[in-house]
Amino acid sequence: MKRFFYLLLFVTTIAHAQKADILIENGKLIDGTGNSWMVGDLAIKDGKIVAKGHLTNWTANKIIDATGLVVSPGFIDVHTHIEDLEKKDPEANNFLFDGVTTVITGNCGTSHTDIKKYFDYLDGLKLSINVGTLVGHNDVRKAVMGTARRNPTEEEMQKMETLVEKAMQDGAVGLSTGLIYIPGTYSKTEEVVRLAKAAAKYNGVYTSHIRSEGDSVAIAVNEALDIARKAKIAVEISHYKVVGEQNWGRSKETIPLIIKAREEGIDATIDQYPYTASSTNMGTMLPSWVLADSQDSIVARLANPAIRKRIMDFMLKGLKKRGLEHFTYAVVANYKADKSYNGKSIEDVNTMLGKAHTAEEEANTVMDMMSKGGSSMVFHGMCEEDVKAIMQYPFNMFASDGGIRVIGEGVPHPRSYGTNARVLGKYVREQKVLSLEEAIRRMTSLPAQKFQLKNIGLLCEGYHADITIFDENTINDLSTFDNPHQYSVGVKYVLVNGKLTINDSKHTGERNGRTVKKGYML
Repeated sequence: MKRFFYLLLFVTTIAHAQKADILIENGKLIDGTGNSWMVGDLAIKDGKIVAKGHLTNWTANKIIDATGLVVSPGFIDVHTHIEDLEKKDPEANNFLFDGVTTVITGNCGTSHTDIKKYFDYLDGLKLSINVGTLVGHNDVRKAVMGTARRNPTEEEMQKMETLVEKAMQDGAVGLSTGLIYIPGTYSKTEEVVRLAKAAAKYNGVYTSHIRSEGDSVAIAVNEALDIARKAKIAVEISHYKVVGEQNWGRSKETIPLIIKAREEGIDATIDQYPYTASSTNMGTMLPSWVLADSQDSIVARLANPAIRKRIMDFMLKGLKKRGLEHFTYAVVANYKADKSYNGKSIEDVNTMLGKAHTAEEEANTVMDMMSKGGSSMVFHGMCEEDVKAIMQYPFNMFASDGGIRVIGEGVPHPRSYGTNARVLGKYVREQKVLSLEEAIRRMTSLPAQKFQLKNIGLLCEGYHADITIFDENTINDLSTFDNPHQYSVGVKYVLVNGKLTINDSKHTGERNGRTVKKGYML
């Protein structure tokens, strides 16, 4: 009789067992809220989290034993530049091995302007990660005015507003500016306010690569906050930093600006990559007026001895401010005209070319390179103390400012490979600058909330199963400035919309990413 009872109980249990596609067992669940971890299980079905806790009556097609591993929401990188790189590696390995499942592109004023066409392209290509986009002010301005160095007419202004509104209607999450880049640097605050208002109509976010991150950084931060105030829009200040040896320590001045704005009621947040070097194009080394109009115009200006003298004076003055004798801080990342320059500082390139070892000749080398199209660069110029101080600010997200990378192509900034792993390894585990739970909140629920990404960023029932599983004891960034093409280690499993994309630290070939449109669910 007893044997019959246990047999009946077993059959009844099996009959009532619930079936998942994937069952994650015994993981250290960190839900993304900032709350403490708990040991538990997750059941995944039809791309969503359907159960969480101690799941004793579940079966699954795939069971992941997460004993000793952290289970968190997939990381959201709110500041990337993947445009025109998607085809190079649709699997987006550098992001996935850094735990990233969703990226926001279109930053620093650079984006596609036809957002519907871009999303259709991505949906057809199918990446392994989710993608949302901002609409970029620089490209909106170019579409209407080219790279003209002047104010827009009222007719041109209205055309730009129409482009921004159409982009928002098609699913952009907000407006971005790059106010050190051409042609955005030619725009006045009032122009940006009007375009921010156009994005605000659709509850978008205003993100900004501000006009200065060096000597005029406080003025530039306040301009971004003023734009948010006037446009009544949430603001995100990109890759928050202070640049140049003469400005080290000024995070004590710039962080309180954000605190004060929030106290005023402005939804102001920032993002940061955890490195002491930046990366952008070589053109930022020259006065902005040099870069107006076409490449032919730039070449013509650089061929004029009087103009070259003005540019050299500008460059040498900036070098002197930094207290440097040579352009050692500027390193070539990818110079298409001659790949032998890649990985070398401007000082080293100048020496390689057999020129005199002077700052003047190095400035000439930069101008000669600009005549041939310029280069992407890595600029060393921040201090570790400022990086840590900014990192400790609670309304700060971690973001790579990177793109999809192909192994061996150029000598790019390591941030595209190692941003999140570096935070979790160096700054959480080793230096204890912030807690593990807090770091994950900054990588998950905070960016999801800021950019209104629905149903991701938390380990909650009903949310999309974007999940990163990693070993907190071994996660680490391997990418360096000298040898950047190395994936991070320690990420064991990644699920994107419920599909196992990284399995036991190997890409499965799954490409289940989706486009993330403002106002729509994934």
